[in-house]
Amino acid sequence: YKWVFVRKRNENNEVVRYKARLVAQGFTQKPGIDYSETYSPVMSGITFQYLISLAVQNRLSLQLMDEVTAYLYGSLDPEIYMKVPDGINIPNPSANRNMYCVKLKKSLYGLKQSGRIEFVSLKGYTKNDDRPCVFTKKSTTGFCIISVYVDDLNITDINEARHHLKTEFEMKDLGQTKFCLGIQLEHLPSGIFVYQSAYIQKVLEKFNMDKTYPAKTPMVVRSLDIKKDPFRPKDEGEEILGSEFPYVSAIGALMYLANNSLLDIAFAVNLLATYSAVPTKRHWTGVKNIFRYLNGTRDLGLFYNRNQDPTLIEYTDAGYLSDPHNARSQTATFTNQSEIIALYEASKECVWLRRMINHNSVM
Repeated sequence: YKWVFVRKRNENNEVVRYKARLVAQGFTQKPGIDYSETYSPVMSGITFQYLISLAVQNRLSLQLMDEVTAYLYGSLDPEIYMKVPDGINIPNPSANRNMYCVKLKKSLYGLKQSGRIEFVSLKGYTKNDDRPCVFTKKSTTGFCIISVYVDDLNITDINEARHHLKTEFEMKDLGQTKFCLGIQLEHLPSGIFVYQSAYIQKVLEKFNMDKTYPAKTPMVVRSLDIKKDPFRPKDEGEEILGSEFPYVSAIGALMYLANNSLLDIAFAVNLLATYSAVPTKRHWTGVKNIFRYLNGTRDLGLFYNRNQDPTLIEYTDAGYLSDPHNARSQTATFTNQSEIIALYEASKECVWLRRMINHNSVM
């Protein structure tokens, strides 16, 4: 076992709670003996965005609840033993503690199956087939939608659901959803404003870019001469960045921002992400330029307003000559194919969103 200490932060990046968790050494478990199924779905970014738009469009209340010690409620089927943790007395204090062990009756952090046990314990709700982390329940007084991300539950409407969860689990009612998964929500009369200023500040400090002079655009001007393009692939003989440059980590942090609230950096991030395997100093300069842009636009975000027409609309583009170094679109090898592939990829998102809307029977 191991003790893990965590600081929990709020929407202002301030420490609000200190946590101490006893974690089992799940890496020693053997499949088929100590556990069987382990899969547990979590809410995706686009699912959360859909629920925000649903709440805005239908004037629903969006509430957040935190399940305290989420992994400690489920019952274990296989017998699992572990060393006696410090702080627990043994029958013979003078004996060797290694001669004793404890049998786990409930799931524990670190066990392979704990996430799944916690997930399947949410009974009484209809699971969405396309997004199994979304549960719905209808009653004579209305309906309720619960989206789950490990121990964070976003609840849409019906106060009875909140009271029911409090009787089943030890829950913290955090009220109106204002901060979840690094995303800040500001509830306004005409909609919800989504931004990530606290997360941006944390990322800028991590990569030592919080004191830099802000840039006006996410990308510098590209040259029409592909040989002078700063975003061209690695040249022959050009040095590849070493491990001291956290290129992939930076791309991951920027991708999270682009997917949730800052669409204006999406193209620059995706372009630089294509060089994650062989990045150069030119590409690292491009990453730092995005950080500089964020330093001046950290309070920007997306506003979900209430529309009279809730029709689901998708936009696609073939990206004509978006890969100038190979004289083709990044989507495919010729124009007709690139249009079809772009539509195909977008339609995959559209299909499950339509089914989600029909499942909730709200719109």
